[in-house]
Amino acid sequence: MLSTAVLATLALSPLAHGADSTDVPTERGPGVERSTPTGTAQQCGSGSFDAEVVSSGGSWTARNGSEVVHTGPNMRAATQAAVDSLTSGRQSKERVVVRGSGSMRADRSLDLPSYTVLDVCGTIDVTGQATGDNAVVRGRHVTAVEVQHLSVTGSPWFGVFFRNASDIHLGQIDLRLSGGLGIRVDNHADRDQPTTDVRIDDVHVSGTDNHGVETYGVDGLTVGTVVARDVAYSGLLLNNTTNATVGTVDAENAGSGTGYAAFRMANRNGRVDGAYPTNVHVGEVIARGGGRGVFCVSESGGAVIDRVDIADTGNNAILVENCYNVEIASEGGEVSGPGTVRIAARSEFPVTRDVTLHNLTVTDSAIVESPCGENITIENNTLENTSRDVC
Repeated sequence: MLSTAVLATLALSPLAHGADSTDVPTERGPGVERSTPTGTAQQCGSGSFDAEVVSSGGSWTARNGSEVVHTGPNMRAATQAAVDSLTSGRQSKERVVVRGSGSMRADRSLDLPSYTVLDVCGTIDVTGQATGDNAVVRGRHVTAVEVQHLSVTGSPWFGVFFRNASDIHLGQIDLRLSGGLGIRVDNHADRDQPTTDVRIDDVHVSGTDNHGVETYGVDGLTVGTVVARDVAYSGLLLNNTTNATVGTVDAENAGSGTGYAAFRMANRNGRVDGAYPTNVHVGEVIARGGGRGVFCVSESGGAVIDRVDIADTGNNAILVENCYNVEIASEGGEVSGPGTVRIAARSEFPVTRDVTLHNLTVTDSAIVESPCGENITIENNTLENTSRDVC
């Protein structure tokens, strides 16, 4: 049974960013190996590709080799035609490069099948009314998919959406939205089978009316940097996600006026076979304003956060509630009020236990433990104009 801590996730999202390549692109014919490995270090559009979509004079042309597979005014239709022109039933990746900016309807999606690489060098503006589960880029029941560059504006349901997938790589993703949810990766077509092996390099997300980046039911997650600005809920939210490594979460005004946080773990996040071995590692959480800075809730845990830098939150700076085996500030950090640092528990779950808060400088705040947890360690903290009320 899910508590009130469980989030509803309905949303829209857009992206925006993509540099034109300064390299001369090369098209590869059938059977020719890619000259540049997939990844995000390369400039957008550089390297070899299998199909290309180009904008000229208000029209979009999609080509695969010498064959024109689509011409018309619709950016999404042209890109989908390019994707659909790739080798049917392929077992190795083929790449589509899109050159130019355009728009697409919010009630449509660009669907990527398995073994597809998409590189969008331009901005996609999402228009109209979004409908459920549509996304600028979507993949369901797929494996080995990459989105190397993507920039979105407007208000989609999701900017990027993957469900029950494996081996997913998102590179440089820029979502400057006016609604929606930025990126969601989940397993909700079959919750008995996690989505696996997800890599997200660098995300900038702003203006959502939901979360910036959210996972639910993922095993094996690597995130580089999430920069979240003025998102309505959490900057990065991990639900029921295991074996996760996150570099940096940098949020301003994430979840203002709510209980959401720059970084949130919920719904048994980090729980492995009923236990909480350390399997979630976060390098740094930076939070300015917004709701909370760090929030662990609803039987989550197994997490270490190396560093925190939190100030001016409207709710708790840090709240650990019904969580187990959590270490915060293993390498140090700073918390400035008015938000408090709190260890808490709700009655519907076992009490919070095995939590360590240390190496913090806490200013103009309070450290509170209520109700008492089990094996709670609060030590080696410097308190400046900060009260301490712990068990």
